[in-house]
Amino acid sequence: MAGLRRINNGGNMITREDVIDKAAELGFVDVGFTTAEPFADHRAILEKRMDDYGWAEDAGLALLSGTDPASILDGAKTVIVLLEGYFQKAFPASMEQNFGRCYLDDDRVTKDGLAKRIKAFRGFLRDNGIDSRVPFNLPHRVAAARAGLGTFGKNCLFYAGRAVRGSSWVLPVAVVINHEFAPDTPTVELGCPDWCRNACIAACPTKALQGNCKIDPRKCISYLTYYGEGLTPRELREPMGMYVYGCDRCQNVCPRNAPWSGQALPVNEKAAMKAEDFDLPKLLHMDKEYFESRIWPHMFYMSYNDIWRWKMNVARVMGNSLDRRYVQDLIRAFDKNVDDRVRAMAAWALGKIGGHEAVVALQKFKEHAAGMVREEIDAALEMAERSSVQRVLA
Repeated sequence: MAGLRRINNGGNMITREDVIDKAAELGFVDVGFTTAEPFADHRAILEKRMDDYGWAEDAGLALLSGTDPASILDGAKTVIVLLEGYFQKAFPASMEQNFGRCYLDDDRVTKDGLAKRIKAFRGFLRDNGIDSRVPFNLPHRVAAARAGLGTFGKNCLFYAGRAVRGSSWVLPVAVVINHEFAPDTPTVELGCPDWCRNACIAACPTKALQGNCKIDPRKCISYLTYYGEGLTPRELREPMGMYVYGCDRCQNVCPRNAPWSGQALPVNEKAAMKAEDFDLPKLLHMDKEYFESRIWPHMFYMSYNDIWRWKMNVARVMGNSLDRRYVQDLIRAFDKNVDDRVRAMAAWALGKIGGHEAVVALQKFKEHAAGMVREEIDAALEMAERSSVQRVLA
């Protein structure tokens, strides 16, 4: 890192090294410094690609204004970037196959983990006369690269340079402050080896990754699981695979992640304790009390008003599992739900799984179905018939 720079705060002396030591004491895997200059290049990219990112502005994420730290804190002079390693312990396999790892120990609602450590770090700064803000809309990954903490991958994710064996299992936390520290040397570059043969791009089943560090966020499985509007298009249902919420596919296949992912890690006991709550049938049939007390505190991008999307996602995953033990759950979901998007996906899933029980149920549902639901039932019956013929011919 660049040389130390002291500042005087009412008699207290604090150095970059003091900040670095405090970050390590609080469990952050790395820390870097960059100026509070606007992220002009990033803003230009956003403005050029508003067809891809306009939805974020409409959703109130304020990505454009977040490119200027001065809009976040008057007198902003430095951005300190704390690097959090969120995959320090192993998660239950039953959860990893259905949920992105970054959500499995997320405390942005419960405030019982990372939030406490960020608060302690800001308290340390405040005690030394430094005001700070932790914005949600500043380009955290770009800030991390500008602070010299690592490089980018072809999957558009950030990879640590000195921590977690160079993997992408990190969450940059940007802290805007009103005091100046010497910045680190930027590492805003692609760090992927030439021999990886675009593993992440090839592995992205929805073709969200476009190469040249570009992504269509609206095709990303993570986006589709919690921001996608309406009934998931048929052509995306199989590609979305077994993910209910989030996605780690491009990270799982990445050779840069292999050194970290391949090691034996201790069990994340906090995640293990809640694994049973995320059992697929429980999610498919959950009511408001169950959702708000057990699910939303950990995976909060969807409110109870969007619980239909949760249930639709679960029905899709059940269909993609091809597991006939879910047939009764899907029949029940069709009977009990009033939302046509859930019922339509339950019908699709029954057709995907196939078998006599599923076909009989679909034929019964067809008698009183109309519109979108009727169309999905017809398509599901055709799918079940094709799979039946294929099994006979196999």
